[in-house]
Amino acid sequence: MIASVVARPTANPSSPADEYIPLRLNDRERALLCVLEGALSVSEYTDRVDSVMAWRGARTGRAVEELQEMLAYMTGLAVAASLKVSHEPCLEANADVFREAFEVGRRFKGMNPDKMRASYGKLIYMLQDATAPDVIRELGFDPLSRVQTVHAELALLSCLDLLEEPELPLAASPAHSAEAADAKAAATARLLARFADGDAERAVRLERCLLSLADHACLVEAHVSPVDTMLRLLRTHFSPASTSVGPGGAASASLQITAGRGGARLSHSHASQYAYVEQSLLLWRAVLAQLPRMWALAEKDLLSGGYRLRDTGQGRHRVQSAPNVGQLMSEVLRRLQAEQGGGWVGSSAVHLGDDDVPNALVWVDKYSQVPRILGPIAHAVSQSTLDSLAAKPGVRGYIVSAFGSAEACRLAVLADFFKHGFDGSGADNFFDAGSCIDGRLTSAWHFCARLSKKPYYPLFQMSGFVGFDGAFGRR
Repeated sequence: MIASVVARPTANPSSPADEYIPLRLNDRERALLCVLEGALSVSEYTDRVDSVMAWRGARTGRAVEELQEMLAYMTGLAVAASLKVSHEPCLEANADVFREAFEVGRRFKGMNPDKMRASYGKLIYMLQDATAPDVIRELGFDPLSRVQTVHAELALLSCLDLLEEPELPLAASPAHSAEAADAKAAATARLLARFADGDAERAVRLERCLLSLADHACLVEAHVSPVDTMLRLLRTHFSPASTSVGPGGAASASLQITAGRGGARLSHSHASQYAYVEQSLLLWRAVLAQLPRMWALAEKDLLSGGYRLRDTGQGRHRVQSAPNVGQLMSEVLRRLQAEQGGGWVGSSAVHLGDDDVPNALVWVDKYSQVPRILGPIAHAVSQSTLDSLAAKPGVRGYIVSAFGSAEACRLAVLADFFKHGFDGSGADNFFDAGSCIDGRLTSAWHFCARLSKKPYYPLFQMSGFVGFDGAFGRR
């Protein structure tokens, strides 16, 4: 399915209109998370269930067998963790524990996109199969439950009015200084005194909601700030219409690209490429500003229907339509295009449920990696990094001989990224490449893959760069 498809972020991350913000884990839930992650680390579910041989045989039976093995692992780990579980031989006796553990894993991933990178896909594919009627019948219970949210918890406490409080943005905002932290703590104390009514247990639950809103604000800021930094660098060092900007002179400041040169598959004038890059960054920012909704809709699509196992040219994938994600992208893109006044550059096609983006899991993974792409580049060309490197005589000599100056070095890196990180490259063929919504991220990742071949790569190494994958494999 290809849908035409994002929006500026909401001014207040804890807007009452946002019912998707997940609730922070408590101590028991963290113990359950350890149980779940331990079981997932030893399970070979997708290797066995998504194999060609499994599809040719009794696949449902194989799925049930692997699920029962996974649940047995979880039971053993829960006992070892001193959690209350039934010791009856039937798995249905611990259905509530399994259901809660799966919900905790899904909620934790939505709050921490950088975590569970090796196990979340296994979990969601497992649940995708476990919700099939014939599998539920074999297991004896439905493993799904609604993800707990701040909105739902406040509704249980009859405190939805708290979301309208003028002091809420202060109590739920990131604190970047001691003064801000003190003001935040004071605002939190006032809100708790007003809504807890002297009930200690109620105060604990309300504080958990406020902390969850603060977690969400920090998460969105961490994902959006690298995009904001790149937008600022683009607008500071390049002009929308002119190429005579920057210490590198007209030629080095030009963003013009031509198909067939330097690996580019698009041809854009300087003005068109500037607009294309700016619009792509605004698009990424708009999607990332809605992280909780993004994860919730992706899971809704993944857990709501069937799929086909198919070789997409990028390996064997579960190909599945994603109508909820498609609707989100349609809303955001429509809003963004309206803001651009009809000057949209490139294609508006969004690939979902096809060989390029097989399902919503691939889609949400691509967008959650945007900060890992932009963060290292922004760090390498930051004023503090270049000043620190230029203060070292040997490095300063390299910068001057290779680029002329620190400013010229920054401009060279930025110009190359804004040209070849957005040039339509990265796909296996010309049909899949180009300026579509998905292709913009594909080009950026292709640029990352070629970074070690760039003449300025030593600068990245000296700035502490080790890769774009972050702490992959670490909890």
